[in-house]
Amino acid sequence: MVKVTAKKTLIFSVPLALLAAAFFMLPKLAELTPAHRELLLISPYLSAMIGMFLSVHFHRGRPFTALLLISILYFLSRTHLSEGIIGFDHQGLYLGLSLLLPFNFALLAAMREKGVFSVAGRLRLGFILIQTASVWLLFRHYFEELLPLLTRKLFPFAVLDRLLLPQPLLLLASLFILLIASLTVKRQLPIESGLLGALTAVVITLSKITSPDIPPLFCFAAGLIITLSILQDSYNMAFRDDLTGMPSRRALNENLHGLGRRYAVAMLDVDHFKRFNDTYGHDVGDQVLKMVAKKMMSVGGNGKAFRYGGEEFTVLFPGKRSADALPHLEELRRAIEGYSLAIRNDDRPRDAKQGEGKRGSKSGLTEVSVTISIGVAESGERQGGPAEVMKAADKALYRAKSKGRNQVCS
Repeated sequence: MVKVTAKKTLIFSVPLALLAAAFFMLPKLAELTPAHRELLLISPYLSAMIGMFLSVHFHRGRPFTALLLISILYFLSRTHLSEGIIGFDHQGLYLGLSLLLPFNFALLAAMREKGVFSVAGRLRLGFILIQTASVWLLFRHYFEELLPLLTRKLFPFAVLDRLLLPQPLLLLASLFILLIASLTVKRQLPIESGLLGALTAVVITLSKITSPDIPPLFCFAAGLIITLSILQDSYNMAFRDDLTGMPSRRALNENLHGLGRRYAVAMLDVDHFKRFNDTYGHDVGDQVLKMVAKKMMSVGGNGKAFRYGGEEFTVLFPGKRSADALPHLEELRRAIEGYSLAIRNDDRPRDAKQGEGKRGSKSGLTEVSVTISIGVAESGERQGGPAEVMKAADKALYRAKSKGRNQVCS
């Protein structure tokens, strides 16, 4: 459990590292030369431009929109809000940004990717314009009535009084940050993680928007976080399996070159998977593959799991012999054999009202289970390189199948 939780929190490592670096650099900005300060002032635009170029190249509309919003925030911080929030116009602009930016970042995290210049991408930008116009009209006619509500003091903490961001809007932004964080943990995707880190940087910028150093530094950090999330996402597209989320065969081929002299390779196959697919359908078959992948990702012995193709998987054990890997593979086999997958019967009502009396019981569910066969081989003079060890593991897999399946052979 602890191991799985630790793996899930790794998705936050890049945004946290960049935000920590920004805080570390903040006191050192006073020592910058005029030339370096000029570079700092244009750095948010540079990071946004690079990220937007990558977004277009990889057809990623959500980070493109987020980078556009970050650029707008930084532009307004440099032009309209740099001298302070004075008068109704500046107050309205600042409060509008503080209201709309966190909401739209959360919206981007919640929605699925549908491209930059697609119909959905254009509708997304149009919706932002509609929001902006709506808030402008609302503030124009009811600003004096709304101002006490938006700037109300909720908590008697002195540290909050030093922030420009009013407490109601800070609380709202914090709720959106928590929402994106929960989506990030659930989906384990770099774009969601990037949106989380970027929104955190945006909230820091809004809280100290009149500071000469915080807007350029943290808007640059926000753009860099989004840009790196695009690169991480493109890497996942190439090296991760879409269905299971585990490393793909391409990643396996890359890892085979750096194993060293001693290692073990296990080939794993889901028993009678074609028959299972024909009986229960491909959707249930996909659930089985996801379940097997989830169990494999927790395999012990420092094993690295990959999807080889179809219902076949591979586990690499760097620095291990077959005898070292066997106990962990046997534990994996038992865990999969003992797992019951509940599937919906065809006659089970799908309508909420019709099925209200049956839901919560197992009367409309069928529990199924699967088994796996595993073959394992180790490196050595007879097997030669990784390709030969893979072939030996594959032969061991077929021995396991010929002996009746649901077992480990070496």
